[in-house]
Amino acid sequence: MLEARAINRYINSSPRKMRLVIDLIRGKSVPDALAILHFSPKHAAKAAEKTVRSAVSNLQNKDEAGRIETESLYISEAFVNEGPSLKRMLPAPMGRAYRMVKRSNHLTVVITQRQQKVKQAPKPKAAKPTSKKTEQEQE
Repeated sequence: MLEARAINRYINSSPRKMRLVIDLIRGKSVPDALAILHFSPKHAAKAAEKTVRSAVSNLQNKDEAGRIETESLYISEAFVNEGPSLKRMLPAPMGRAYRMVKRSNHLTVVITQRQQKVKQAPKPKAAKPTSKKTEQEQE
């Protein structure tokens, strides 16, 4: 079972906003996830789509045969960790300053290939055992 991972670090979006997007695609097949991300109005969807495409590319490079159908791939893991925060100051009334925190996040996506179900030939049905009559019934 092939598996590949892509990590996108220092994305300029808060982790909470990114998690809203990632929750939409977790566990989905790759074509479905890319369609969801491509048409999502959220700004974080662009970075997530880029990361999913990178994970698919990593899996294709990892495979010796080089041919993997994207329909057989799904997102087995997707999570968002908090990145470093930039602290900035905003001017406030009466000479004060308010602190502004610009958050960032790290996105990790793991792509896995689904197991192909092997169809086995049906087993021949065994003949039903005949009912054995007791000795008393035979007489």
